[in-house]
Amino acid sequence: MNKQTILVVDDEPKIRGLLKSYLEANGYNVLSARNGKEGLDFLREQKKSISLVLLDLMLPDFSGEEFCVKLRQSSGVPVIIITAKVDEENIINGLGLGADDYVCKPFSPRQLVARVAAALRREALRGSAEQSVPDCHAGSAPHSATHPPAIPLQYEDLALDTERRLALKNGNPITLTRDEYKILTLLMSRRTKIFTRDEILDAVKGEDYYGFDRSIDSHIKRLRAKIGDNPKSPKYITTVYGIGYRFGTL
Repeated sequence: MNKQTILVVDDEPKIRGLLKSYLEANGYNVLSARNGKEGLDFLREQKKSISLVLLDLMLPDFSGEEFCVKLRQSSGVPVIIITAKVDEENIINGLGLGADDYVCKPFSPRQLVARVAAALRREALRGSAEQSVPDCHAGSAPHSATHPPAIPLQYEDLALDTERRLALKNGNPITLTRDEYKILTLLMSRRTKIFTRDEILDAVKGEDYYGFDRSIDSHIKRLRAKIGDNPKSPKYITTVYGIGYRFGTL
């Protein structure tokens, strides 16, 4: 079986060396970058071979948050943030930018390796689920009588084409991250049902994810901005205070 490759982006040589030692001992290939530019260069050059990124937030050239934003514009590769920024707002912000997990320094190398394995497991399960959906891009075979086209989820001017994994507003595509798309699909599929933050987190990240339910608030905030929803007078996503969220108004 081919080894999976982990990209470590951290400016501290001791941290890079420690992670490389533990990850290689557990059967992974490791690439090391000293700053954000080197990390992005690795991802551009070896995009298909990198399975996961371990990312420090305090990089010498630009921040890890900026790195996450640039990465998510072109890649869904899992990201685990490793940082000394331990307050809740930084954690929630990092997860809201598209990170899959957050580990605070100082950390246990053994626990981090376990988190890497869990993130890769979730990614493999997501990949299997996506492969089970028929391809409908240009050039695909037409639908047969036994495979009718999927019915989009629609609410007024907002629609989700779940077969092509597209979000549309007034017929125009909306660029969503993988997690934002999953949240919107979950909410639209059960209109008026109230989902707790934990339920949304489980649906998006999987039950073996050890994260913060408040990170969902950051995802919702960004999702609302993209679909043009005013949180003070919501048309699409309603906050149910003390519980979670639902789609639509009663």
